[in-house]
Amino acid sequence: MNHLNSSTTSLALFCKVVDNFGDIGICWRLARQLEQEHHIAVTLWVDDLVSFKKICPELEIETEQQSIHNIHIRHWRDQDGRFEVSDIADIVIEFFGCDIPPAYIASMALCQPPPAWINLEGLSAEEWVEGCHTLPSSHPQYSLTKYFFFPGFTPKTGGLLHEKNLTQEQHEFNQVAQNRKAFLANLGVSAEESDALNISLFCYPHAPVEQLFQVWENGTEAVSCLVPTGVAKETVEKFLQQDAKPGAHVKRGNLSVRVIPFVPQQDYDKLLWSCDLNFVRGEDSFVRAQWAQKPFIWHIYPQDENLHHKKLRAFLGRHTASSTASQAFSLAWNDASTTPDWQSLWTDFRRNLPEIQIQSALWQQQMHDIGDMTSNLLSFINAKR
Repeated sequence: MNHLNSSTTSLALFCKVVDNFGDIGICWRLARQLEQEHHIAVTLWVDDLVSFKKICPELEIETEQQSIHNIHIRHWRDQDGRFEVSDIADIVIEFFGCDIPPAYIASMALCQPPPAWINLEGLSAEEWVEGCHTLPSSHPQYSLTKYFFFPGFTPKTGGLLHEKNLTQEQHEFNQVAQNRKAFLANLGVSAEESDALNISLFCYPHAPVEQLFQVWENGTEAVSCLVPTGVAKETVEKFLQQDAKPGAHVKRGNLSVRVIPFVPQQDYDKLLWSCDLNFVRGEDSFVRAQWAQKPFIWHIYPQDENLHHKKLRAFLGRHTASSTASQAFSLAWNDASTTPDWQSLWTDFRRNLPEIQIQSALWQQQMHDIGDMTSNLLSFINAKR
């Protein structure tokens, strides 16, 4: 960084939790990377501490202000409040246009120089993103300019969140076979389960989980499905015939279903690395699945008028680590195809997994070549100061 003195730079990151874990997952990763790798003083404003705590166990949900990993966390209760110029950070990031407090903006306008103001947008593979990336927007009342910053999958976007040590950590984990077995064992997974086709399942409640469970139960291959507590709760409880609490486990036919606790983000990466196939949802786990170099199926956050289907198709059209079978399965999983034959879809997709695994490494290298989103963001801010 040429202009920003990272040792004294402050940054405010505002997050409203809409997708339970996608929003806060991204913001928490970003905050940690900014502090750990760039030594920026981060204040994270978040409105939902209950969801936040599931991925950050150290969090105290009854505390208005606290510090975790050198990051100052503020409970963002409402749009009211008083802010002095001294309260304003050098960099202000609002995640996904979350409308930061008007009083904060008013104090931003009094700063000399004004802070860098960024609207960090949601991830999309749609073509229009390239044209909107880094576009300015002047405030109608104050002499302030906000810039739109889009993560993405091409050099004309901001790239994807990626910590500098992630690849090395993954390599070291994968080098020793015992690491995987030990990690799964800590989640209660038996040796027999770990030798099966291991699948992590993270999806929204409307996913067709029951149909897939039937296919796996009646299939010829042993499948071990690991489900975080609260995910697909009704379907999982129906299969288990008991409460879907951590540790609950039932094997029926060739399908073993085990409920696991939500784990901290670092351990979630290890879960993805340990499984042969990962079902992910929203944005944060979607990005981590791509860095994991494993086949995955994305359950996209639903939007009105099925606008999410267009976004899904845009990604499937760009993603090189896929196949016709995986694309068909993805569309069916997201209710973007009619009357799916789940047995046929799974058979075709399962046959493609080894090749998708190989292509996933090439896709990961393409994403590496774009650079990590956090560094790209700071470089952009530097250029504007």
